[in-house]
Amino acid sequence: MPTSSSTPWTSAGPPEPGPDDHLRGDGPLVVEYADFECHHCALAHLRLRELAVTRLFRHFPVNSKHPRARALAHAAEAAGRQGAFWAMHDSLLEDQAHLDDPHLWVRAERLGLDLDRFEVDRRRDQVAERVERDFRSGIRAGVTSTPALFVEGRLHSGVPSEQLLTVLLSSRRPLTGES
Repeated sequence: MPTSSSTPWTSAGPPEPGPDDHLRGDGPLVVEYADFECHHCALAHLRLRELAVTRLFRHFPVNSKHPRARALAHAAEAAGRQGAFWAMHDSLLEDQAHLDDPHLWVRAERLGLDLDRFEVDRRRDQVAERVERDFRSGIRAGVTSTPALFVEGRLHSGVPSEQLLTVLLSSRRPLTGES
């Protein structure tokens, strides 16, 4: 069978939600692969936060375009170890002009994190392994760029379109929680 640019190069869909996944919201499930340095991911975040959906966030740092992406993913995971993943997630995506380390420390302090623990945690092998696990699952699911959203098992690349937003507004499959 000949291939084209529309041939899906996947070996699996995204993994089902697990106990250590980052979930929040109430509504249809959106599995989101994103990069904290990606301005398209920031725009997707702004659109999704207004919807009644359950967001499952997975890291997909695109280091070739965003050199701080992996370090930012580690910072979000380190914040998560202190119960502040989503607060750091929102902070990073909503203020992308300040992503260097001194700004990360200010964010961590503003979020009430233990700064010494934050610094140690963001350099832990377990944090790096978590980010890499998310990235590999995205590759297996066919993610090639960010943002990448899976809705009802279908991959939607790029900022959510009006058509996708309409699908999300009309869908009624709730999955609740925040972690």
